[in-house]
Amino acid sequence: MIAEAFDPAFWELVSPAAELEPIETGFRFLEGPVWHPGRQALIFSDIPANRRWQWDGTDLTLLSDATHMANGMTLDRDLNLLVCEHATSALTLLDARGARHVLASHYEGRELNSPNDVCTRADGMIYFTDPTYGRTAEYGVARRPALGWQGAFRLAPKGESAEPILLVEKELFSMPNGLCFSPDERRLYINDSEQANVRVFDLKDNGDLTNPRLFAEGIKDPAIPGEPDGMKCDEKGNLWVTAPGGLWVYADDGRKIGTLAVPEAVGNFHWGGPDWRRLFLCAGSTLYGVEVKVGPRVEPFMDRG
Repeated sequence: MIAEAFDPAFWELVSPAAELEPIETGFRFLEGPVWHPGRQALIFSDIPANRRWQWDGTDLTLLSDATHMANGMTLDRDLNLLVCEHATSALTLLDARGARHVLASHYEGRELNSPNDVCTRADGMIYFTDPTYGRTAEYGVARRPALGWQGAFRLAPKGESAEPILLVEKELFSMPNGLCFSPDERRLYINDSEQANVRVFDLKDNGDLTNPRLFAEGIKDPAIPGEPDGMKCDEKGNLWVTAPGGLWVYADDGRKIGTLAVPEAVGNFHWGGPDWRRLFLCAGSTLYGVEVKVGPRVEPFMDRG
């Protein structure tokens, strides 16, 4: 049994009999999964191996062995791939032809740390976090940071190489990592791996953030691998976040309502499948899958109507 409920509402999201299926293994450190609705396939990163993979339900295909040690990824409404590149400290876009376009690499004339995770709003605005993981030899290229702090940014819907807009106070985060919108896009959640917490912000119409507050804290256990990293909302507004032992799930009022146990530390996850009811987990060396009862927040690339 991998699911544990602290509130009966959790069983509306996951079956008590849910089983974790190992899909593929032998990787170095998996991250950045995103389900491509056109291909009906999962795209994901192996950061230290500098590779990007695709799994279509049957076959595993190597898409690239020169990813600039890519981490987080998502798709825009046109199904272009947005990529957080550790080795280049850049957020990039890969178009349908495979051409690479740099969207952001500097802030106020200084190189970004290493864009880590990314999500998009319905109007095309792009949000990303910028910790320093990609400035280590294990997950990027060892080099000193140029900024001196770690933040979260947004980009306007259009415009290549536009200056990113800082969303938060420079000293608010120690290691900002996963981020996601609520289903109505009125709130943005950002977690901090070092502080072991999740903050939530209200969103203004222009895309800026306001009213910062702690949503969840104490997401740590020295005896169990795992920390706040990947994070997403489901269609009902519950927040799923990587944590010690697997995934922790919170109701939209901040109550922890259940957990999913995974034998390796989960870096990130994504809903997929024809009905968006299969959860794919990038956990250490292994890609896992588990069937769930709830779908994701409908992101712009998922809404093809």
